[in-house]
Amino acid sequence: MQLLVSVANSIEAHHAVAGGADLIDAKDPFTGALGAVSLHTLRQIHSAVSGRRAVTAAIGDASDEEAIERTAFEYGATGVAFVKVGFTGIDDPARVERLMKASARGVRASGTASLVAVAYADDVAPSVNRFTLLDLAARAGASGVLLDTADKRGPGLLRLLSPTALTTWVATAHGHGLTVALAGKLTSEDLSLVLATGADIAGVRGAACEAGRTSRVVSERVTALKSKMYDSLLI
Repeated sequence: MQLLVSVANSIEAHHAVAGGADLIDAKDPFTGALGAVSLHTLRQIHSAVSGRRAVTAAIGDASDEEAIERTAFEYGATGVAFVKVGFTGIDDPARVERLMKASARGVRASGTASLVAVAYADDVAPSVNRFTLLDLAARAGASGVLLDTADKRGPGLLRLLSPTALTTWVATAHGHGLTVALAGKLTSEDLSLVLATGADIAGVRGAACEAGRTSRVVSERVTALKSKMYDSLLI
């Protein structure tokens, strides 16, 4: 399992790489679960990582096909490996599929980036069923999926869904040929449970920060998370 750390700027990116993060995720923690950094900031993050790790980028929740296709293209063209998009507020599968396919078109046109479709475990807004999203992601040509929490003040992923429920979702996603990431207020103590679900990636922000998700990522916290993950692999 790989550790993804969300960073807000190039300084945090340096800390995440130094701490041993496997994936560097560009995200603005002040603007929601999938808050996008500016293109300028994303380019700075990508430059700071300098090819040592794959960089991913959140681009928010889609609502308009033309707009999300353009945004997916612009962010994918920076050289990132993955572009993440969500669909919160939309519970019509047909509309989600159209938005997802538009996102995929933009990502494909940008070069080598791949699409990651995001589902949410909490019910803060209408959204398509998380299992339905797997079918849609596979049809749209996404390479991966992420199950996250929309409300970062809420209880967190592992307090919302049981390990059995998460394992079933992960296995179903793998059956569709999708890479699977889990995130949502994960702590170092949660990593062994995430590993047990079969997920490919554990995503964190707050656990890598010195004092919560809106403070700064520090290498010492990232190193501690990697150590905890390694210990889990040995159990």
